[in-house]
Amino acid sequence: MMSRPMLLVFLLIIMIVTSQFEWKQPLVNDIEATPSLSQKQLQITKREEAVKEKIILSQEKNIQRLNELVRNLREQLLQCRSDNNNETTNTLTGSVIELERQQILED
Repeated sequence: MMSRPMLLVFLLIIMIVTSQFEWKQPLVNDIEATPSLSQKQLQITKREEAVKEKIILSQEKNIQRLNELVRNLREQLLQCRSDNNNETTNTLTGSVIELERQQILED
């Protein structure tokens, strides 16, 4: 049989080895967890970028619609001005013709 000091040394060596193994295992898990965290961060960043891109595209579409509406309103305004000028011209022309008739009748 082994002597007591030898048995104690043997047990001490076993405890040291097993404690080292237990200490190293969480370190390996931490190292493995770090890439998965960075991968998750990458996925989150990509999703955020995709959402931002969708928002920008939506805003660009809205801007295009607004520009179209502004262009249509400008065309309508020009048409109204043109119609108004024509009516004013017609009214003035009619008044001038009426005045000329009155002058002719008076003469």
